[in-house]
Amino acid sequence: MQLKLNQERIEEMAKNVGGVDRVIRAVIGAGLIYYSMSNLPGADSYMVPAGMIGFIVLLTAVFGRCPAYMPFGFNTCKTK
Repeated sequence: MQLKLNQERIEEMAKNVGGVDRVIRAVIGAGLIYYSMSNLPGADSYMVPAGMIGFIVLLTAVFGRCPAYMPFGFNTCKTK
């Protein structure tokens, strides 16, 4: 029983973000973080939301797992 529950938990935590998707997320996340810390026009009013979204997108790129993909069953990782 315990082994089965652990296996289900491991499957839930599996990576679901592939290589190209991770690179795109990293670039967008870093860009949003840069924008939130810059003096570009309009950055002062969108500083906090852009920084938060950039941080979340960057984390999904680093860990290779997107919780928003799970309910829809999306998976951009290559299958073995």
